[in-house]
Amino acid sequence: MSLNNTPSSERVHIGIFGKTNSGKSSLINAITNQNIAIVSDIQGTTTDPVYKAMELLPLGPVTIIDTAGLDDNTELGMLRTQKTKEVLRKTDIALLVTDAKNELSECEKELINLFKENKINYIIVHNKSDLNSNIQADSSANEIYVSALTGENINELKELIAISLKEEKHKTPLVSDLINKYDNVILVTPIDSAAPKGRIILPQQQVLRELLEIGAITTVVREFELEQALKSFKNRPKLVITDSQAFKQVSSQTPDDIMLTSFSILFARYKGVLKTAVKGISKLLSLNDGDRILISEGCTHHRQCDDIGTVKLPRWIKEYTGKTFNYEFSSGSGFPTDLSPYKLIIHCGGCMLKEKEVLYRYKKAEKSLIPITNYGITIAHINNILERSLKIFPDIHSIIKNGD
Repeated sequence: MSLNNTPSSERVHIGIFGKTNSGKSSLINAITNQNIAIVSDIQGTTTDPVYKAMELLPLGPVTIIDTAGLDDNTELGMLRTQKTKEVLRKTDIALLVTDAKNELSECEKELINLFKENKINYIIVHNKSDLNSNIQADSSANEIYVSALTGENINELKELIAISLKEEKHKTPLVSDLINKYDNVILVTPIDSAAPKGRIILPQQQVLRELLEIGAITTVVREFELEQALKSFKNRPKLVITDSQAFKQVSSQTPDDIMLTSFSILFARYKGVLKTAVKGISKLLSLNDGDRILISEGCTHHRQCDDIGTVKLPRWIKEYTGKTFNYEFSSGSGFPTDLSPYKLIIHCGGCMLKEKEVLYRYKKAEKSLIPITNYGITIAHINNILERSLKIFPDIHSIIKNGD
């Protein structure tokens, strides 16, 4: 991924839903003014969800998701329907594309209920309005008549999407609310065999960008350069942020009067799951030999010989607990439907996942009464520095200090 590209997790995701042959693909082409979706009269042309990242005025960077029709009752159609419903976990705004000549079907009404259940803003887009001269093409807050063929009301639809998105809550910042202009901050970014060649990883990019935007004085070093960097400062740094894998070494080198945390912990707060993750790790020592732990990553990548998820974490956990657990692993969109076999879930920081997807996974675990935490919190905990790593978040730090 180029440094100049907006990451997928930060793009507005627009999901296009509807029955087969309602004109979903034609609408995508009309909205984007590009032939990016296959248009055909053959039912079921769109199979798996198709993702297309692009710039769309007046919205900016977006990801358009073209989904399969939800009225295919074949066995294959059922699988496509399940994949389409999974898209809801990534969707910021949903467009329900209907045929303007027809009343809403039961399938379409079911979709609307799913949007409401998942608290997703949605717009009902009555397509093919050019085929019925009796249609009143007035738009409302979440309903509009358009023609993908003639372009009627397509610009109005874009404006309606933009208005709906303004209602979305702004996220908690990654770090800018913790740091003031001209504060010294050190980022510790190890470069090892797992680091992408020629670039730093996404969490480090995003934190660095936010620090630059607020005018913090930011220094980036590797873990074995930290000690020398600390000696070079006239004014002591306010905060050190480290890759979690180097937590132990960085903590030993960072004076106690300097705040310390990790990129993974910052992302847990950014995605809205930090409190749950901190509570989840408290269950680790109560597990028994043979219990099953799920280690889940939001991205897919080539596994290295000393991979953090599949190798380092299980090794460090065994060293800390003295127990042998059974581990299972998931990556990308492959999060298990049934969580009941697991006694603990350890998730990555979720930098590649939409906030809604991360929240879905954490809420699913909570509903299943399965404790869930993340990599950074786990590593801090087993190195006995979790309390220190949370001091910069007073409300969360009290959970550890007071045993809440």
